[in-house]
Amino acid sequence: MQGADGVNIKAEPLEAEAELKAGDEELAQQPKALSWMFVAWGASVLATLGSLYFSEVMQFEPCSLCWFQRIFMYPIVLLLGMAYARKDTSMHVYVLPLAIIGALFSIYHIAIQKLGTHLGDLAPACGRVPCSGDYLNAFGFITIPMLALAAFVIIIVALFQVRRLR
Repeated sequence: MQGADGVNIKAEPLEAEAELKAGDEELAQQPKALSWMFVAWGASVLATLGSLYFSEVMQFEPCSLCWFQRIFMYPIVLLLGMAYARKDTSMHVYVLPLAIIGALFSIYHIAIQKLGTHLGDLAPACGRVPCSGDYLNAFGFITIPMLALAAFVIIIVALFQVRRLR
């Protein structure tokens, strides 16, 4: 094809244009990834505030397994908050292990509470407050460890979405 001045013009897109288009697609994915990161951060904030409400306002003394779940949840608030502020979607690499390990503690805690007759021997090993105790048992199955597990699962799913969109 010839331009107005008689110079041949290629109809194919230039490599630089193709690279710009690929860069535009990456930029289009970043807001989606940041939205998922915000969801994960919001779940961690709610879980942290909920645990503080139960212990400080309601005066429910946490058992040892509750403390382990807190140990894995509380840093997630700070890490995801800083990552979201900096628009750093690579933080999922550091946060996912915390969320997965915290979820495993929650599952173990739920098993002790719900299968107490089978795992009853393990419950006294939890410390001063037995891990088999139920401060909250809404609808017969929603316990504090179940709420923690829900938060960890939301965080894990959201961070896998961040990872996919990167």
